[in-house]
Amino acid sequence: MTEPRPPQPRQRFQSFDDPSHRKGAERIEALRAALREHGIDGFVVPRADEHQSEYVPADAERLAWLTGFTGSAGTAVILMESAALVVDGRYTLQAPEQVDTGILTVVPLAESTPEAWIGVNLKRDQVLGYDPWLHTPDGLARLERAATRAGGAVRAVPNLVDAVWAGRPRAPAGPVVLHPDALCGEACTDKIARIRAALAEGGCDALVISDPHNLAWAFNLRGSDVGHTPLALGYAILPREGLARLFLVSPEVDPALRAVLAPIAEILPRAELDDGLGSLAGVRVRLDAATGAVALKEKIEAAGGTADVGKDPITGMKAVKNAAEIAGARAAHVRDGASVVRFLAWLDGAAAAGGLTEIAAVEALEDFRAAGGDLREVSFPTISGSGPNGAIVHYRVSRATDRTVRTGELFLIDSGAQYPDGTTDITRTVAVGTPSAEMRDRYTRVLKGHVAIARAVFPVGTTGAQIDAFARAPLWQAGLDFDHGTGHGVGAFLSVHEGPQRIAKTGTVALEPGMILSNEPGYYARGAYGIRIENLVLVEPRTIAGGERPMLGFETLTLAPYDRRLIQPDLLEPEERAWIDAYHARVRETLAPRVDAGTRDWLERATVPLAD
Repeated sequence: MTEPRPPQPRQRFQSFDDPSHRKGAERIEALRAALREHGIDGFVVPRADEHQSEYVPADAERLAWLTGFTGSAGTAVILMESAALVVDGRYTLQAPEQVDTGILTVVPLAESTPEAWIGVNLKRDQVLGYDPWLHTPDGLARLERAATRAGGAVRAVPNLVDAVWAGRPRAPAGPVVLHPDALCGEACTDKIARIRAALAEGGCDALVISDPHNLAWAFNLRGSDVGHTPLALGYAILPREGLARLFLVSPEVDPALRAVLAPIAEILPRAELDDGLGSLAGVRVRLDAATGAVALKEKIEAAGGTADVGKDPITGMKAVKNAAEIAGARAAHVRDGASVVRFLAWLDGAAAAGGLTEIAAVEALEDFRAAGGDLREVSFPTISGSGPNGAIVHYRVSRATDRTVRTGELFLIDSGAQYPDGTTDITRTVAVGTPSAEMRDRYTRVLKGHVAIARAVFPVGTTGAQIDAFARAPLWQAGLDFDHGTGHGVGAFLSVHEGPQRIAKTGTVALEPGMILSNEPGYYARGAYGIRIENLVLVEPRTIAGGERPMLGFETLTLAPYDRRLIQPDLLEPEERAWIDAYHARVRETLAPRVDAGTRDWLERATVPLAD
């Protein structure tokens, strides 16, 4: 028997309210009334806050409030007579289910960008409004070109969604705390010295840190202003000499953090940012192209400074984990693996007994993680998709969509956790009852691509784009593919989706030792089932006897078995079977001492060699 679920109740990290409120018509009409009052003809509503973050605080969920769409990326363009929501391949199934398609046209990004849609639908002499805090300079340039092609123009205006959003939540202001050097692996003074050296090399006098992830990393701080990621919202101005100035939203700063930062930084309220930017006359200021808002650039230039829009050097530094962060990631994955295996053992019994729902599975997994110790948050809303819901790549279960897991279906669960020593992200697809031959074929092809990435050896300088095809080749051979990237970067007790590294057709950044990425190919049969298999991997040096060039490979960090019931061994090459058996042996040996007797029995059966 497997161990029962941990005691309840306790506060959970996720809610399951129905996001498809279907109030889009009245809310869009209210926005149009505001447009008329301001004398403009349209407004752009990106899924963004003033830092271009993936996960945003409740008061910045403007796109979700206006349209009902809850995905982490998308842009709505609201004109007087038409409106569109542009989403990428992850959300082409989800978006039409959540929004009122009678008033909002869902446009796949593969078919049209927001700018292309504007170029076709904005009329001559019309004016398109935008919030300068929610667009980067490059993004604004694209909007301006699109409007110009249509014979129109753009205009900065106060955020008009905020103007019509009754009951808008208050801005968050949680405690800001010190992240200890033992987990960071590098004192903030040393980090600041490295950043300043990069500024000097780039000919800049100062850096405006607009990305809260970079702020957290550089000053070894963490917060709780954003769900799923331990961020403190705010900015910093870091000069090449003298004290840095941090402008934090929250006034609740831990005295221990103040003491550590006192020699290098002054902590100020967010409200004083304008004064800080106003002091940059004659200063060449690096502004991050990816997260720096148009408003920041305009304020720097209004003060007489020069905005040098480019890469924030912190982003690349943060991506390469040091020895302490790598050790923390390994420890977090062992802890997380034990919790996930306990869940999978429980899931087998619960699904077979009948009556298990998607929400119940999410809650059970969160309970197992909480019981495992040191859980700070889930690293993103758990994707718990049974049957056809599994085919929705970033499906978010709600009480309105909650399905019972049924015999003969596949169940996909994509989840992660935030621990003080590391961030996890794992996806497993399991069979409920006897899977079909097609399910086993597709699962095995996805697994082959997953193993190909895990086993890859490549020269220093290789980009994610160059190895992305490894994961797709087994699917391509059957005329199949998937419409998302194969892997994203992952932070160290920071964002579960971290750049600049990624494994994707557009992954142009060279992979370096110390980078952590996901390895998650998939396959999605619309209306039937979804398959995704995900582990996190660490880029590491590889020594090859007789080799002529320095090489790299991956260490797999995630520990949990694949579903042997879905593996079709005759589709696997001998070296693939050997890799899977070796991985399963490692999972068993590492986790068996850390789980209860019932789970241990299940784990023994789940990791039997494929040849047996």
